[in-house]
Amino acid sequence: MTTSVRPGPASDSSDVAGDVETLLAGLVEEPWGRVAPSVYETARLVTLAPWLAGHAERVRFVLAAQRPDGGWGAPGGYALVPTLSAVEALLAVLCRDAAAGRRTIGESDLAGAVHRGIAALVGWLADGTLRLPDTPAVDLIVPALVEGINRHLDDPPASLSGWPTGTRLGLPSGMSHTRLIGVRRLIASGAEVPAKLAHSFEVVGPAAGLPSGVGPLRYGAVGASPAATAAWLAVAGPADGTDAARRYLETLALRQGGPVPCPTPITVFERAWVLSGLARAGVSFAARPELVESLVSALGPTGTATGPGLPSDADTTSVTLYALGRLGRPTEPASLWEYDTGSHFSTWPGEDGASITTNAHVLDAFGQHLANRPDAQPRYLAAAYRLSGWLGEQQHHDGAWYDRWHASPYYATACAVMALREHGRGPGVAGAIGRAVDWIAAGQRPDGSWGRWSGTAEETAYALHVLLGIGTPLPGALRRSVLSGYSYLRHTAGRDPYPALWHGKDLYTPTTIVRSVTLAALHCVTSRSDLTSSPAPR
Repeated sequence: MTTSVRPGPASDSSDVAGDVETLLAGLVEEPWGRVAPSVYETARLVTLAPWLAGHAERVRFVLAAQRPDGGWGAPGGYALVPTLSAVEALLAVLCRDAAAGRRTIGESDLAGAVHRGIAALVGWLADGTLRLPDTPAVDLIVPALVEGINRHLDDPPASLSGWPTGTRLGLPSGMSHTRLIGVRRLIASGAEVPAKLAHSFEVVGPAAGLPSGVGPLRYGAVGASPAATAAWLAVAGPADGTDAARRYLETLALRQGGPVPCPTPITVFERAWVLSGLARAGVSFAARPELVESLVSALGPTGTATGPGLPSDADTTSVTLYALGRLGRPTEPASLWEYDTGSHFSTWPGEDGASITTNAHVLDAFGQHLANRPDAQPRYLAAAYRLSGWLGEQQHHDGAWYDRWHASPYYATACAVMALREHGRGPGVAGAIGRAVDWIAAGQRPDGSWGRWSGTAEETAYALHVLLGIGTPLPGALRRSVLSGYSYLRHTAGRDPYPALWHGKDLYTPTTIVRSVTLAALHCVTSRSDLTSSPAPR
């Protein structure tokens, strides 16, 4: 007897093609990009911009996102930043209304949420074992939020009666206020500050003033962040760009009914990831000229940035270059030498630590350049060998890779495997890919999915991208794994919301990018004759 979940190539392929066309049209129609609402960012606007339209909806969004255990956000250390942000915001509402002598609408709900949130925070911080993920500016954000909560608790509103007097939050083990104090002093001194600070300007506080060079750029955003923009407005007064910054916040509030995302805009990031991923998967599509030209024009001497107000980085630059090479507009990746450390490539100069996916994407960019230009300078080939070896050295003993820009090892592993498979050099490449395939195969869930905390369409798509590159035909066991994963993906890929897995100040979801990853995986299955021609033996 044989059983299988077998894709129907004709109908499924046409469905994918139609979805891809719709998705590409959206890249043009929504140039800011599509990012799901963020608890962290929305809560910051509750505190910083109560005047902004949609304030009540943002408060309701924060309340509705609270978990049964009192926290917000993903499991483990990922919960700390959104929980601190939510608690501080709800406290700010209660304290602001108490100071104005008015009763807060839904006061008991807010007070109850604050009680549960503080209880969760006290427990986590007292435990001493909380492991914080490597998310941007976490060593500034956590101290700033703890400081804000403690300030509220020093003079709590009457609605929090019953809370132990003198309750104060501490910091996680190994963290201090030192760097936050240093940043505030640097800004107050008038000295030049790093460009990446603009993205988390909300941690600074009004006393430090406005740093030189930090302000609204394209679309009115400060640091591609609603929270940073609201914080800038709070101290800018009638400065140039104020109207544009307000319009930016108002537009975001209207787009999602009050709650706001982070980061945004992500124009180059979204377009580069979508176009490169579809092209790599062999999806047939006509790239609109304006999309290609927007990537060409985004590149400068140091590459390009994820969004306006953020510094250029090797990750976005590499994916942009790879996409252009795939789309018939190859550009020499010389700007990437700016990020060369000698052993690997940094996401930006002076980066603490290193990123697997950034280096996988640099390998993609160099490999694509070598494919388009066999006569390229020898240092590109040498770098491809060096990066291949470095990625192999970073692989964990179980076959997986982990990264600082995504919560899931399936993303990092897929990025590394696809880069090594297409552009890897040296004797260790095949072994590294083989170990990754074994790890992927062993991690499939009974329903056919893959995922770090639970099965998700996004992570299942990454796993399929790894398995589908093995060759034709697939061995029987892997073929069954692919078809089972395909069945799961086909029934879940179009369902919003996708869980937040990407590293920002809080975990976030770049919705269109995730959708493109799933469409590319579906295409890879339906385009394989060995997967569509006959049932898989059980």
